Amino acid sequence: MEPPKQVKAETPADYLEVLTKAVFESGMSWKVIEAKWPGFQEAFHGFDPERIVSFSPDEIDALTGDPRIIRNRRKIESTVHNAAAMLELEREFGSIRAYLQSKPEFWDLVKDMRKRFKHVGDFGAYYFLYVVGEPVPAHEEFRAKLLEGATKKG
Repeated sequence: MEPPKQVKAETPADYLEVLTKAVFESGMSWKVIEAKWPGFQEAFHGFDPERIVSFSPDEIDALTGDPRIIRNRRKIESTVHNAAAMLELEREFGSIRAYLQSKPEFWDLVKDMRKRFKHVGDFGAYYFLYVVGEPVPAHEEFRAKLLEGATKKG
């Protein structure tokens, strides 16, 4: 399997789109998400975070019945939360890229992302960072570190 295509993320909407794809791919086949992605882009208004943070409860309810997307309420609500977090990062750091580069260590950034964003785990953070062109460890090294952590926990 080849790695996901990298994108040149410039705006908060670009970053939010990649993060949302990571959220919705969690526990799903990436092929299903890829096939529905044009519907996601329409339903989430091009991932404009200003628009998404203003979703009303009725709009969220409507998305839970929208066949263009995966109708998982928790992931939809996570997208709304994550849009607000992206806007906050823009205010706090001046840009999403500046935030991503504020943590020199990969695992420190992943830990911080898990706190700031909903429904983002280690693999979702790795995927997001890779796709937006931030430095990540080799996939084999990343997986080994995850497995090492899993054996220490259990």
